Amino acid sequence: MRERGSSSRPGTVAVVLAGGTGQRIGLRIPKQLIKIAGKPIIAHTLAIFEAAPEVDHVIVMMSPDHIADVEKIAADAGFAKITAILPGGATRNDTTRRAIAAVEGLGLGDCNVLFHDAVRPLLSQRIIHDCVKALRTHRAVDVAIPSSDTVIVTDGDVITGIPDRSRLRRGQTPQGFRLSTIRRAYDLAAGDPAFDATDDCGVVLRYLPGEPIHVVAGDEQNMKVTQPVDIYLTDKLFQLSSQGLPRRRTEDEYTERLAGRTLVVFGGSYGIGADVARLGEAYGANAFAFSRGGTGTHVENAADVRAALESVYDATGRVDYVVNTAGVLRVGPLVAADPETVEEAIRVNLLAPIHIARASHPYLAETGGQLLLYTSSSYTRGRGDYSLYSSAKAAVVNLAQALADEWAADGVRINCVNPERTSTPMRSSAFGEEPPESLLSSEAVARTSIDVLLSTLTGHVVDVLRHDPLQPRGASEADAPGRSPRGEKSRT
Repeated sequence: MRERGSSSRPGTVAVVLAGGTGQRIGLRIPKQLIKIAGKPIIAHTLAIFEAAPEVDHVIVMMSPDHIADVEKIAADAGFAKITAILPGGATRNDTTRRAIAAVEGLGLGDCNVLFHDAVRPLLSQRIIHDCVKALRTHRAVDVAIPSSDTVIVTDGDVITGIPDRSRLRRGQTPQGFRLSTIRRAYDLAAGDPAFDATDDCGVVLRYLPGEPIHVVAGDEQNMKVTQPVDIYLTDKLFQLSSQGLPRRRTEDEYTERLAGRTLVVFGGSYGIGADVARLGEAYGANAFAFSRGGTGTHVENAADVRAALESVYDATGRVDYVVNTAGVLRVGPLVAADPETVEEAIRVNLLAPIHIARASHPYLAETGGQLLLYTSSSYTRGRGDYSLYSSAKAAVVNLAQALADEWAADGVRINCVNPERTSTPMRSSAFGEEPPESLLSSEAVARTSIDVLLSTLTGHVVDVLRHDPLQPRGASEADAPGRSPRGEKSRT
């Protein structure tokens, strides 16, 4: 195994530029500290470079007031490649100059330097590889993608030109250089009183015009979190990328990971919950299923939940995974619902997850385990005729995301599974008979649930889609045809 920066190849230093303040997003914290998919954006970005075999060292240039935040993130994650976390300058140019000095201080000679925006957390390993490979034959490298939009040149509000779109590219990062090249460009720029640039390749282009800048193909998903909507889009992209999906394992791996572990399922008498318990048991877990019909456990009753967990702990001495699939689905307009139905829907769909979370925490903190909740596609937009259900499911998502933050220091993970419409007794009771091919099987959802439990994810909403590579395709519960008569309800 080659040592970092050995003579067999130039060393490569990734400089993560994290000096943004988050003002454009309207936050009081830097945008790189916003949490997406359960972790701060910068944690995702640093993990990418930590995993890149081409990268030897990582230097972080952070806004001075938040250096301690990044130090904690790095320590908690155990990142080994981070060499320094330094204060950025007042401008991008000042920050780059400081970074160049820090890289020179590593004593790696004329190494490769990759400058990357901290708020591009979906950078692919392929782009890093291509940049480092290109630096074998070029001294400056940019990353760009074709422009899908027509770009216009204006003078005020009047168009003065429309460049040929086929020649236009949208710049991304990283931008890569040999250290001597970027240092020379900035040395020349320092002597120009009119110097002002926000792009390092632009500095090379202006002050070293004879130095060709090679372009590496970027990726549409390598987006920069700049506007409020980017937070939502990036979170969804994590779900669709390999970084945001739990992986399938071999049968032997499932047995190795689950054998001897304790799995508790609330709402486990039938449907998804029963299948989760059955699968866990098949792979050697001690699976315990609790439900109103099967064990007389009312999940909306905090005492029942506590008693169930205590009994499991007494029997096995541990609780590794807690799953809650219990819910009540009430179809009909809110104004037609009687007070008892409203109360039940809130207690079962929202208070029960809260009770389960509170009671589970000490057990899961002991094992470094995970709580898994379930939401519905209706959480993204309230649906008419089941407002109680969709609003509670939205609250469950927020609960999971908030607890992922609160429980991170305790090593406890919490996620939500969001299945499209699934063939379960609760659904059949609420919506009647539907074409089987339009529904996910409860076992398919249960298998993804097991994958989530065995993953390192936290704070994620994991979609289970019938067109997903891991599952067959189907429409969402919220778009279900053939609703049952108003007032009908079902519950697990």
